[in-house]
Amino acid sequence: MTTQPNIAVGILTAREISFCLKGDFTASFSESFEDRNMQFAANNSYNYVAKIEHGQICISDLWGEKLCGKELVFRPRHFESDSFELQNVVIGIDFHWEQTENQSFQGVLKLVQNAGRIVAVNLLPIESYLLSVISSEMSAQSSLALLKAHAVISRSWLLAQILKQTELQTEALSYQSIVSDEGRYIRWYDREDHRLFHVCADDHCQRYQGLSKLTNEAVKQAVAETAGMVLSYEGKICDARFSKSCGGVTELFENCWEPVAHPYLASVVDFSDATSLAALNLTIEPDAKTWIETKPQAFCNTTDPEILSHVLNNYDQKSKDFYRWEQVYEQDELSALIELKSGHKFGLIKALIPLERGVSGRITQLRIVGTELELTVGKELEIRRWLSNSHLYSSAFVVDAQDSTDGIPQRFVIRGAGWGHGVGLCQIGAAVMGAKGYAFDEILLHYFTDAVLNQYYEA
Repeated sequence: MTTQPNIAVGILTAREISFCLKGDFTASFSESFEDRNMQFAANNSYNYVAKIEHGQICISDLWGEKLCGKELVFRPRHFESDSFELQNVVIGIDFHWEQTENQSFQGVLKLVQNAGRIVAVNLLPIESYLLSVISSEMSAQSSLALLKAHAVISRSWLLAQILKQTELQTEALSYQSIVSDEGRYIRWYDREDHRLFHVCADDHCQRYQGLSKLTNEAVKQAVAETAGMVLSYEGKICDARFSKSCGGVTELFENCWEPVAHPYLASVVDFSDATSLAALNLTIEPDAKTWIETKPQAFCNTTDPEILSHVLNNYDQKSKDFYRWEQVYEQDELSALIELKSGHKFGLIKALIPLERGVSGRITQLRIVGTELELTVGKELEIRRWLSNSHLYSSAFVVDAQDSTDGIPQRFVIRGAGWGHGVGLCQIGAAVMGAKGYAFDEILLHYFTDAVLNQYYEA
């Protein structure tokens, strides 16, 4: 048992950062500055602009006085009533719904430098962070069971990342996330991106959009009733992953990230009856094709608009096909896209060949055959990046090459299943379970094999 930790969340990285302080703040600028009352913050409509000048982060106050330091830290005197607003925060980075918005936050604002840019970091208690995460990741109108389940996995995932980050730093371990050799490029995205804070605020980690999402009493109830509660396996906090839609079967951790097996992230058929998959092995092409080109029964196989509106925010609802989907590319479009996203000149694309599939049918290694180059790409997210302007919904897909001329297909029809990596909790499936009356612990133990719930700290 421990006390509630504070966490550091990376919100925004930019050449310049505009922000507004709303309330009473103290600030420290460098070792040569003492903490001082940020009296010039009283004007809530005044935007400070942070820039890097001569190796320091600088802002100017209302009277034109320039304040500079290696890093700037603004601390609220009253956590509940004081806040700060960041302008032009990018959300949905590299996804089809990418947009900017102004966001307000409670807690400490810290500005630090990284590679010639400024990083805005929010420091706050984990339970306060979770209030926004649960509302940002899904609609605050979701069932209480789903909200409580998500509070537990979001808390568990975050604490697992902090512990892993500490372990890597303490033991001075190198983290390898790219395997590149002749004819092969395998990459996964996980811990290598975040050194200045624990987690980011976007889909790469967990959506965290500050005070704008603190709108529902049910979220407060869900977080309060699970405060300090985590999923664990053999005494260790679970790295509790989640995605939008598993497509009917969840994937193994090691097929999406580092090659380390987590028994609690075993493959799960997303239904109370697993007979729909009993005769199929989705790692084999014919069975994967059968599974992906049909719509077997599963919790996440739903078109119920009420359930979808509860689990999906407005910008997520721009996409309607979560369980099964189709993407069509003409030859010139696909060859140009792959060259742009991969940085390699393949020439005309002759074939997309799955070399390896995970247990959910997700491709983990894809051979791209062009007239000028052949290369194998993996893992699942890198495949999705190369085959879309943002991200292909998932790597659980089959390819139909059509209208060949001299061995060169003129069209590629990609038919797929699910949205996201498919590991751990399936958000749409869990939403359906909640609507059907499953309790939050039943939802959790459906997706996380042999995990247990326990109290990690008292909030």
